[in-house]
Amino acid sequence: MALRPVQVNIKAVDHGAVGRFWAEALGWTAYRPGATTYVGPDGGFVWPDPVVVGINTVPVPEPKPDAKNRVHLDLATTSAAHQAELVARLEALGAVRVDVGQGDVPWTVLADPEGNEFCVLEPRDVYRDTGPIAAVVVDCADPRAMGRFWGAAIDWTVREVTDASAVLRSARDVGPYLEFLRVPGGQAGPGRVHLDLLPYPGDDKEAEVARLRALGAADLDLGQGDVPWTCLVDPEGHEFCVLALS
Repeated sequence: MALRPVQVNIKAVDHGAVGRFWAEALGWTAYRPGATTYVGPDGGFVWPDPVVVGINTVPVPEPKPDAKNRVHLDLATTSAAHQAELVARLEALGAVRVDVGQGDVPWTVLADPEGNEFCVLEPRDVYRDTGPIAAVVVDCADPRAMGRFWGAAIDWTVREVTDASAVLRSARDVGPYLEFLRVPGGQAGPGRVHLDLLPYPGDDKEAEVARLRALGAADLDLGQGDVPWTCLVDPEGHEFCVLALS
């Protein structure tokens, strides 16, 4: 049994506009397979994508609160010139610079048109083959505990664990990294951005959910009602969903 991260879920008042922003930002395409906007590579709608972790923007009535999201995206660049060009292009698309207490750092912190924070990184060799999304980054209090939970929860490989961070990536060395960074005193509870996981064909979704509960996940009631996916939180309260195979 195994689960794979298939998309980053972003809640948005105008999910179409936010989806289009992310499509332009990543050089991908915004698709409308249903009531949400899915952002994935060009060439036609493929879900789940065999390599990338896509973005799914989902409509909600409430705007983002002022609190910083616990989950954000880091975007990869290949040179200082590419970083500067990407930041300028994103600002022209509606991104704004934000101060989350980062101080003097070589990366640029921005927010999308509905305030969801993300970073445009300076060139780093480790992200040279990830595609436009370098990493899905999660603020946490205990990276070692997060490495244990998520290393068992999904089929990605734990690459490094320290007191400061836990890093996972697909066992095939493709796509973005999943990084848990130690940020004490972070926001608790659900946010605007979370991961969606999917079982493999032939696996039992309910058995997977039971396995996650045994690992320390807990059920989350967001008023979702009777839906085919299951909302959970990890041991530190990070929201995620286990989707049903279509």
